[in-house]
Amino acid sequence: MAAYTVHSTAIVDDGAVIGDDTRVWHWVHICSGARIGARCSFGQNVFVGNDVIIGDNVKVQNNVSIYDAVTLEDDVFCGPSMVFTNVNNPRSHVNRKHEYRRTVVKRGASIGANATVVCGHEIGEYAFIGAGAVVTRDVKPYALMVGTPARRIGWMCQCGERLPDSIDQHACTACGQRYDIGGNHCAPL
Repeated sequence: MAAYTVHSTAIVDDGAVIGDDTRVWHWVHICSGARIGARCSFGQNVFVGNDVIIGDNVKVQNNVSIYDAVTLEDDVFCGPSMVFTNVNNPRSHVNRKHEYRRTVVKRGASIGANATVVCGHEIGEYAFIGAGAVVTRDVKPYALMVGTPARRIGWMCQCGERLPDSIDQHACTACGQRYDIGGNHCAPL
């Protein structure tokens, strides 16, 4: 493996830990406390705060800010201009840094362009947050979430395809993976 690469316009503060083969593109700022895994990609104009943990093979598209108290596990995808928050009730004149609420995005989850993730919630493994959705509560593994506030409209396969809605058919039509799907859960068999 090769060391990470950083574009000449990017800023990586001393103390940041970045894994091998990670690419940091134009106008990115990674703060000193950030912990980033291997084989990640950070598109143009991304910000990564101090209290941020990012796993391996994470893709962060342009114009995403990953503020303090956010954890992204392995294989997470953050679409262009999606937003994380870290304070539930911000006011400019009130310092609430001691009130940050941790947000965890579990392995393999995808967050669509312009989606908003309100702080203090967990997005389950391989969940799929649609473009423009606003996440205001925890998201189940494999859930397909859309709207404002985001609501579950189906389930997603690990390969990224929507699972059939049929009550007796729980196999992905693209890859064949079978799932146990109940009223409010989905898990691979």
